[in-house]
Amino acid sequence: MIKYELISGQLLHEGTIKQHNLYSPEPCNEQTILLTHTKEYWNKLKFQTLSASEQRRIGFPQSPELTMREIIITQGTIDCCLYAMQNGAALNVAGGTHHAYADKGEGFCLLNDFAVAANYLLHKKLADKILIIDLDVHQGNGTASIFKNNPNVFTFSMHGKDNYPFHKELSDLDVALPNGINDDEYLSLLEENLKLLCAGVKPSFAFFLSGVDILSTDKFGKLKISMEGCKRRDELVFTYLKQNNIPCTVAMGGGYSPDVKLIVEAHCNTFRLAKDIYQLL
Repeated sequence: MIKYELISGQLLHEGTIKQHNLYSPEPCNEQTILLTHTKEYWNKLKFQTLSASEQRRIGFPQSPELTMREIIITQGTIDCCLYAMQNGAALNVAGGTHHAYADKGEGFCLLNDFAVAANYLLHKKLADKILIIDLDVHQGNGTASIFKNNPNVFTFSMHGKDNYPFHKELSDLDVALPNGINDDEYLSLLEENLKLLCAGVKPSFAFFLSGVDILSTDKFGKLKISMEGCKRRDELVFTYLKQNNIPCTVAMGGGYSPDVKLIVEAHCNTFRLAKDIYQLL
């Protein structure tokens, strides 16, 4: 999507970031991918043997370029984790492919970058308890499925009750939102749950999926969250995590407002807030 180029371009233009703040990851290696995804599914991606029905479920026709893009995005999320451990937070301009399961892709997601990165941290013993905060308007069904039997990863999804996917998986904590929820109701629910999660889960690392498809202008979101409400959401997440000394990796997730300028502005707010709250240079 064009938004990914526009986000970095806007942040550079306004001086929020400098060129040295941008990093280009290498492709993620097979061994790391296989900590999360099955060998059979990975081979289908690698050798371009997805069936027609599997491609329809994903929403994209298969191509080597698409697979490579997902592999690079996934490594970008891992790299962000390593940076966040030193600096408090790091953000992937793409990522948030939370509909990908261990053995299949769907919803425009081939590899689950948060799941791969979380399993990498656990495998390398860089974290012992991980919290995934998924605030995209769509439930992180793939992520919930991957970690359903893993006590070291707590999945929290706050999403539209009547939105895709229509068959929801069971996260460790799901907050299903009614259509038309406004800023005050949304932010009250979020703050209440963030308090409980930071105190109860006690994670040593967190992932934050900051989808902006919660905006009232979104074509598919069905919620009534303003630009300011979306910004306040990000501020709440960053503030609670920083207060509890929990490093955080962020991915952009969805955003489908007809005016791309609104999508870019909402995503850029996430970067601006992270820079201010974590005092990133």
